Amino acid sequence: MEPLTPAEARVLGCLVEKEAAVPDTYPLTRNALRQACNQTSSRDPVVAFDDLTVQRALDSLKARGLVRFVHPVQGERATKFRHVADELLDLDAPELAVLSALVLRGAQTPGELRSRTERLHGFSSPEDVEATLSALADRDDPLVVELPRQPGQHGQRWAHLLSGPIDVESLATFASPRPHIGATHPAAHDRVAALEVEVASLRARLARLEQELGLSSEG
Repeated sequence: MEPLTPAEARVLGCLVEKEAAVPDTYPLTRNALRQACNQTSSRDPVVAFDDLTVQRALDSLKARGLVRFVHPVQGERATKFRHVADELLDLDAPELAVLSALVLRGAQTPGELRSRTERLHGFSSPEDVEATLSALADRDDPLVVELPRQPGQHGQRWAHLLSGPIDVESLATFASPRPHIGATHPAAHDRVAALEVEVASLRARLARLEQELGLSSEG
């Protein structure tokens, strides 16, 4: 599958989340989906998408077979949208929950994922989350990757691969002791880790593009 753009990933993650968390209001209208994308809670990073950004992402996801449009029936006025990621990617409920949380909140440990997916799926233990992560990582086309542990971190973090591969080796080179950040400002440490993942991912995508164009990063 071609890598998703940040907007496509956010839209897809929100559809997966809202299907499980608020089934009574699912499928979502474009307005409800935009609000879900722009939430300030349970989102990292926080974004401010407009209707055009959301619609373009929906159109692209539909073309990829990941989203379906539910046209209004009698008594309704707005088109609604639902994901079919479970069908296209052959994902079960635990896998959908974990993948959605990683897409919407960045790299996390199994313990963090367990607490943050309670409304989506009830994992009985961090080990159950780890088993789900392993299943997603062991696929022919892996959907998650385990990140190298960095100084000051508690627990092994995982990241999604829906937006393309992450250069784990390059990510490891960013690791430097930051115990004072982790100890006194956990939120700041989480944001730094998320930025490191994003930079490593961009490096991997640039290297892949250079290879496709027959260029060399040394040239």
